[in-house]
Amino acid sequence: MNFELYQRVALNRDLPEYELKKGDVATLIDFVPHPANNEEGCVLEVFSATGESIAVVIVPISDIKLLRKDEVLSVRSLVEIY
Repeated sequence: MNFELYQRVALNRDLPEYELKKGDVATLIDFVPHPANNEEGCVLEVFSATGESIAVVIVPISDIKLLRKDEVLSVRSLVEIY
């Protein structure tokens, strides 16, 4: 897949350590090489529904997917993680 900086993406899996769920939307803010030349990583910033930054996480690139035109965003409660 061709990911671009600053595009919105969705998580492919839960990240319980950050209380994030599969399907949560984030902004891709950077790419990071794996130190042992394995899968490339990406830095994501997650925002609340009102636009406040609530988390910055690094995940393997396989943990994200592009958003599609036929998908709908939803809102859920989040326990404070910051």
